[in-house]
Amino acid sequence: MADQTKHAEAGFRDTDNSSGGSRDMVENLHAMEAKIGYGDHGEAARAEYDDRDDPNVYHEMCWPLFTSLLAMSFLWVGSQIPLYLYGSVLPDIYSEIGGAGGRWLWMVIGYLIPNSALCPFVGALSDIFGRKYVAAFGQVCLLIGPIVVSTSHDINIAIGGQVISGLGAGLNELIALAGTSEIVPVRKRGAYVGFIVFTILPFCPSPLWAQLIARMSNWRWVGLLVGVWNFVGLILVLFFYRDPAKSPHTRPAKEIAKEIDYVGGILSTFGITLFMMGMQWGAAQYTWGSVHVLVPFILGIILIIAFFVWEFKFAPYPMCPAGVFSKDKRTMTLVLLMTFFSGGNFFVMLLFWPTQVYNMYGNDPLGIGIRTLPIGFGIIFGAVFSLVLFGLTKGRTKALMIFWSLFMTGFVGAVSVARTDNLNPTVYAIVTLASIGVGAVIIPCSIIAQIVCPTELIGTVTAITLSIRYIGGAIGFTAYYNVFYHKFSTEYVIPAGFEVAAAGITSDYTTLFTLLTLGGQAQYHQLRAFIASSPLVMNKDVAYDVVISNLQMAFAKAYQWPYWISIAFGGVTILCSLGLRDIRHYM
Repeated sequence: MADQTKHAEAGFRDTDNSSGGSRDMVENLHAMEAKIGYGDHGEAARAEYDDRDDPNVYHEMCWPLFTSLLAMSFLWVGSQIPLYLYGSVLPDIYSEIGGAGGRWLWMVIGYLIPNSALCPFVGALSDIFGRKYVAAFGQVCLLIGPIVVSTSHDINIAIGGQVISGLGAGLNELIALAGTSEIVPVRKRGAYVGFIVFTILPFCPSPLWAQLIARMSNWRWVGLLVGVWNFVGLILVLFFYRDPAKSPHTRPAKEIAKEIDYVGGILSTFGITLFMMGMQWGAAQYTWGSVHVLVPFILGIILIIAFFVWEFKFAPYPMCPAGVFSKDKRTMTLVLLMTFFSGGNFFVMLLFWPTQVYNMYGNDPLGIGIRTLPIGFGIIFGAVFSLVLFGLTKGRTKALMIFWSLFMTGFVGAVSVARTDNLNPTVYAIVTLASIGVGAVIIPCSIIAQIVCPTELIGTVTAITLSIRYIGGAIGFTAYYNVFYHKFSTEYVIPAGFEVAAAGITSDYTTLFTLLTLGGQAQYHQLRAFIASSPLVMNKDVAYDVVISNLQMAFAKAYQWPYWISIAFGGVTILCSLGLRDIRHYM
């Protein structure tokens, strides 16, 4: 799931030309030898320092180490579940508090943008204020955000809650990984970080948990699960986690603050936000040629271009320092592009499939939860299997990534064959294989990027890969929704309306429009009430089933388009994989 993709030995080390964190965030992250498939480095024993003398490192399991790891696990999982759980009940949310016309999309985008915007700066913030207090602030955000969402009666308020949660998640995702790395010996970092990452396993069936909560009460109680989890995480951080002892080489906070790329952060955040506003508004709320769409869209493009110009020409401490490309410029460039474009395939599975099963196969909560199980477990299995193959093939990653990119692109695109009558076994099998392919690409991309960058920049590269994956996924998700909404509302719902009228349900246009609108926006209770109360609706005993069945067929046609478009994202990923070099030279 989403961030098993951050499977990383995320040291937040800074360098003289990076704005991502300070030199002492995670010292000397040699690191990759303990990870699956990384081989046995001869130089691993010749670390730059002897961690046996490091007062921050626990060499044996003890109570302080256990509680610190427990705190990091709660930070990690707590930063993931707001998106997983709320993303699984989006139709329930927008059917009750509005936003069905497209604003609900910002429940996702509003979470991802602050998350990706903060990633490059977490290291510096932690060095200035201390990891414990930055993590505690992140947990407070992850407490407030779900409260705002679950108590909201308007979609705009709920979006604001997701933005707050995204801020907390952006802080604590990387702190959890780095905090784990710095309290265990170098030789064990891979195993410990991997363990923390895989503590997300109980939430792989997040859609099932969310739907069961909605079934027993309603979607608002999802926030209780998120809030309680993060409250426990806050207590663990405050009482059981301690900041590492300061190194004598630690730089003053003022010096660190001067090296933060404020201009780059502002340009990238506002550029992406405006660009996404233009894309999303053009889907439903305004025409593509209107000022409301063109102004933010064009301004966003200008700011994004300005960001790249600033980073490459003027930034004294760029987010992506040139040293990142010093070992293998071609492979690093291509793997970052793969990370960006594979994010589009990742999010079409993670966030479109749960809404698709809701709209195409019925709104039974248990059924929805079961139909979405292949996503989380498939991604986890694909990631582990791909990393095992890294080791078995002794780092012949080019062939592996070509194969997995083809596999991912083909099976994600094949989900477009889904109809209302072929869920089992055809669609289940395809969705499972597509999820395996996604996991086999997105996580290895992060690992390859870490291997082909200098050791001292592993933390910087980790933050970069997380940011661009989120951005790529958010852009892809918005593009998918735009086409999906346009096709559904202008092409496929019209034949559905003809069928409803032909079935003798109503001959009044306004009544027909209301029936289709309520059904299309998942407002099922209101639809039943309207059918019961309207004198213009005939055959009331079958009217609901007729409307829903025809809308399900319209949805089936519209949902083909996101998966077809994902082939373009996957196609770029395939092309990039052709130019990769094997990592065996670095193993």
